[in-house]
Amino acid sequence: EVQLVESGGGLVQTGGSLTLSCAASGFTPNNYNIGWFRQAPGKEREGVSCITSNDDETYYLDSVKGRFTISSDNAKTTVYLHMNNLKPEDTAVYYCAARRGVEYDSWGQGTQVTVSS
Repeated sequence: EVQLVESGGGLVQTGGSLTLSCAASGFTPNNYNIGWFRQAPGKEREGVSCITSNDDETYYLDSVKGRFTISSDNAKTTVYLHMNNLKPEDTAVYYCAARRGVEYDSWGQGTQVTVSS
């Protein structure tokens, strides 16, 4: 069973930085892609970034391009989301998720990111 644990959230001022971590276990790293999602109050969950396991190809939501960077450790068991120049609209609960096929079917518990203006 895949288990994902996020950490690194917190309160930061506009323009500040945070790095989120997603520690994954119970899976074969090269068989899974990991994504970061976020959900703000009253809004739908949206995909923020993802990284593929075999070739480290990355994807970013347009609104975070140039500010967020996704990376993984060499073992591909921890995926990071480096967030710079944070804005109040980045405030949300951030989740990491894993998928082997089409759907993301394993999710972490989420970590709160709050950006004050």
